[in-house]
Amino acid sequence: MKSTVRNLIAGTVAALVGLTGLAAGVAHAAEVTGPKVSWKFSGWGKQRAFTVGIETLSKIVEEKTGGQFQIKVNLGEALSKSRENLDGIKLGAFDAAHFCNFYHPGKNPAFMVFSLPFLPLGDWKVSLAVREALFEHPALKADMDNWNAMAYTTTLLPQYEFLGNGEPPVKLANWKGKRVRAGGGIGDAMVVLGAIKTTTTATEVYTSMQRGTMDAASFPYTYSHVAYKIHEVSDWYTTNLSPGTSECPIVFSKTSWSKLPPQYQRLLMDVKDEVNKAQVRAYVEIDKTNLPMLAARLKPVTYTEAQLEEFRRVAGKPVWDKWVAANKDKFDAQGVLDMVFEVAEKTKKM
Repeated sequence: MKSTVRNLIAGTVAALVGLTGLAAGVAHAAEVTGPKVSWKFSGWGKQRAFTVGIETLSKIVEEKTGGQFQIKVNLGEALSKSRENLDGIKLGAFDAAHFCNFYHPGKNPAFMVFSLPFLPLGDWKVSLAVREALFEHPALKADMDNWNAMAYTTTLLPQYEFLGNGEPPVKLANWKGKRVRAGGGIGDAMVVLGAIKTTTTATEVYTSMQRGTMDAASFPYTYSHVAYKIHEVSDWYTTNLSPGTSECPIVFSKTSWSKLPPQYQRLLMDVKDEVNKAQVRAYVEIDKTNLPMLAARLKPVTYTEAQLEEFRRVAGKPVWDKWVAANKDKFDAQGVLDMVFEVAEKTKKM
C-alpha cells in the first residue's frame, strides 16, 4: 500500500502546482485539430458554482478544437435523473455526467469513503490530492468499471454545513430527533447525535424544508445552500460544524473515451488542472457574496472547540471503523481509508 500511495501521489503533483494561487491564470493547451465529435453531458439543477468545472471544460475544448470537439452540458435532469446518471453512462445514453456518491451507496461502495466524517479534506490542495489519488485506487476504479465509467476529475466539494428550521441546535444534544438531509458517513455521524437522516436529492430539499418534513439540510458550504435557495426556508445555519464532505465527480463513458482520437484524449487531460482551478475559484468567489447574506438573514450557530472535539470523538473514528467493518469483505476498505490519511499527510509536506 505504501508504494501505491507514493505512485498515486506522484501522479497528482502536476495538478497541485499553483492551485493555491487561485487568482492566477494558467497556460491553455495548444490548439488541436481533429474530426467532428459531439458529447452529451448529464447534470441536474441550474448553473451554479458546482457546474463551473464542466462548463469550463466544455468551453476550453470547443475553443481549442475550433468547434470540432464539443461537450454539450445538459442540466435540470434533462437527460437523466440525478440518481440514474451512472445507469445512463452504462447504457450509452450520454458520454459524461456528474454523480454524487451518497445518492446510491450500493452503486459506488468504495467511493463512499469520501463521505466519512472528519476526514482531512478541508484544505483545497490536500483535498485535490486525496481525491485524485483515490480515483486511481483499484477499489474505486472497480466501482466505475461496473458502470462503464471513468472518473475524470473531482468537483472538489467544500466542507458541509447545515441550514435549518425550528430550535437552533446550539448544543449537540439539540440535534436529537431532528430530521436531517445528510448522506453517507456524515449522516451516520448525525445519527450518533440522535438525528434522523435522509438522503433526499438536492432538488427535493427546498420543498421538504418548506413543508416541514425536514428540519435541516447539509450541503457544501455555502454555494449549494444558496443555489437551491435553502436559505429562503431556513431560520439558522451552522458556521463551523464541518462534519465532512462528499464526492460528486465528472465521469466519462469508457466507450466514448475509447472512441476519441488520441489528440482529444490528450487535450482533456492537459486542461484538467485549469478545470480544477476554475472550480475552486468559483467556490471562493461565491462565498464572498453568500457569507454576508447568510449572516444578515439567519441566526448563526457556532460551536466551541470543546463541543467539536466531543463530536469528533463520538462520530469520527467509530464511524470509520463501522464503515471498514461493513465493507472489508467487498474491497480493501481499510486500505482505502488509510490512503486518505497517507496522501493527506504527504501533501501537507509538499
